[in-house]
Amino acid sequence: MTTPEQQAQLEKLMRHALSLASHGPITGGNPQVGCVLVDADGQIVAEGWHHGAGTPHAEVDALTKLGAGATASGVAGIAAGLTAVVTLEPCNHHGRTGPCAQALLDAGVSRVVYAVPDPGPHSAGGAERLRAGGVEVIAGIAQADAEEFLHSWLTAARLQRPHVTVKWASTLDGRAAAADGTSQWITGTAARQHVHEQRARADAIVVGTGTVLADDPSLTARGDAGELLEWQPQPVVLGRREIPADAQLRQHPEKLRHIDGSDLNAALSELFEAGIRRVFVEGGPTIASAFIAAGLADELLIYLAPKLLGGPKVALGELGVMTMAEAKDLSITELRPLGNDVLIVARPATETGA
Repeated sequence: MTTPEQQAQLEKLMRHALSLASHGPITGGNPQVGCVLVDADGQIVAEGWHHGAGTPHAEVDALTKLGAGATASGVAGIAAGLTAVVTLEPCNHHGRTGPCAQALLDAGVSRVVYAVPDPGPHSAGGAERLRAGGVEVIAGIAQADAEEFLHSWLTAARLQRPHVTVKWASTLDGRAAAADGTSQWITGTAARQHVHEQRARADAIVVGTGTVLADDPSLTARGDAGELLEWQPQPVVLGRREIPADAQLRQHPEKLRHIDGSDLNAALSELFEAGIRRVFVEGGPTIASAFIAAGLADELLIYLAPKLLGGPKVALGELGVMTMAEAKDLSITELRPLGNDVLIVARPATETGA
């Protein structure tokens, strides 16, 4: 049992580990993980984070800071008597790197504290391995903070499909275009740049063939000056119609993936098998409505512009809702002004416990 003072200290260390984790890439399929190693007095002696696929995990990254010669297999006794505070349960499998649970055992840590259990079917079990090796294990420290930090990755790992964000821009009266079909620009430059930043946080950007044929989008993530950002999401088009040979998407830095799209669950499974964990849906009303109606939208990004258009060009189509009792309840997790526009971030209410 930990005292309230010890609990508070561990929570402080865990939040620091989360801040370290944020230095790692959010894209690429792996979780952002941070680790701090502390001595008996609670002083940090080493820290690390996961720098991306194929690199040492956070625990090993921290262990290497303890002395020359430390490797992914650890150095016997190099961390004797230390406590490892890790944002995610140490992994228990051989992937591109060895199991972190064994590395911590080999290094001689006396205690491991983590926030969130690893939901992976192949990587879980690190805590049991550590306990079997005589290491004290404390779970669930600052778990709510870590769950929120790892929300998209945990969703993908638990559901075995990519986390899906659905985005649209609309006027205050819910229109995505004027009666003549024009839609550029509903929102201002700040909101549009925020969209590019969100694209750069996704593994794939998804639209329907209708959007490709109507708008010929490039679907790249770009900076303020129009330059390509370092990370580019893979463009994915759902639909049966052919994509023109001269479509801008065919010039995208990442290879275009064209999927039938008649079965959204199957499409997401295909993307998951390809290593995609975060999907950004940026098509028109048809595809946005399809994901929401199927219960596959984990998060909504709604950019509201202070304009009124009226007319038939609504941002969403049919959702299968026939009566108020069937309405899809949401919980708003963020409201952010972006220039003269407002961003609303929302999730299904059942997910947030509302």
